[in-house]
Amino acid sequence: MIYTVSQTASIHQHSFAFLEVREKDHLLQITLNRPAKKNALNAVMMQELAFALSYAHHHPQVWVVLLDARGDVFCSGADLKGMMGDEENSVSSIPAPQQEIVLGDLFSQVHKPCVAKVTGHVYAGGFLLLTGCTYVVACNDIRLGLPEVKRGLFPFQVLVGLLEVMPPKKALDWCIRGLIVDAEHAFENGLLTHVVIREEINETVNRLISDILANSPTAIRLGLAAFEAISETPKKEQHKVMLKKLEECLQTQDAQEGLSAFLQKRAPEWTGQ
Repeated sequence: MIYTVSQTASIHQHSFAFLEVREKDHLLQITLNRPAKKNALNAVMMQELAFALSYAHHHPQVWVVLLDARGDVFCSGADLKGMMGDEENSVSSIPAPQQEIVLGDLFSQVHKPCVAKVTGHVYAGGFLLLTGCTYVVACNDIRLGLPEVKRGLFPFQVLVGLLEVMPPKKALDWCIRGLIVDAEHAFENGLLTHVVIREEINETVNRLISDILANSPTAIRLGLAAFEAISETPKKEQHKVMLKKLEECLQTQDAQEGLSAFLQKRAPEWTGQ
């Protein structure tokens, strides 16, 4: 991760300029809070996001991450003015990273389920927040667009994320034509996992998080790490590697608790260990 365990331990004492970070009952909620700029991602906001996700990865009391946003645009992508050197002053106390932040890689390294609650439109690099999350619950009235080619650019990193969730020719079509699509179309092509009417999104997200929290956080964490490892493992070695992952999982406290609870016909009490 971009930041270490010790760096992130004091997260709740830090000042965030463009995020709101709250933690309760094993849930870390990260809210994009730059609505006047359509939650465009500038350098400081990227640092803050990397810091919050590093915290989620390192600290075992976090079992689920919820990502949402203030305003009518969930995220408009990279801050183009910031890219041209026009940086906004901020009061962020997040330390500068010692390595480059690559947005597309942040979420895959968290190894905790990440749920995006999307109540506003999504454009350009904002797609990387969606492709990075495990679940994407969106209102049915939002729009999603890739306008980069209309500005002489190409959504290079977004293409990588899209290829993980949809057929290659569909992904290329969205990028080449700079399409703006509705939520239903994005759902049909695998970018969104849930599409609901606006009045039902809170209930849907809460139910989803409740379902996740009912299960072993340790098993889920190891499973997500294994999922990432599969793509990096030669096909003929994948089953052997996954068998070792199972053996590792069986040695955890959560696995022992889950098996005992099953035999004793009671609800398990997870520790995340």
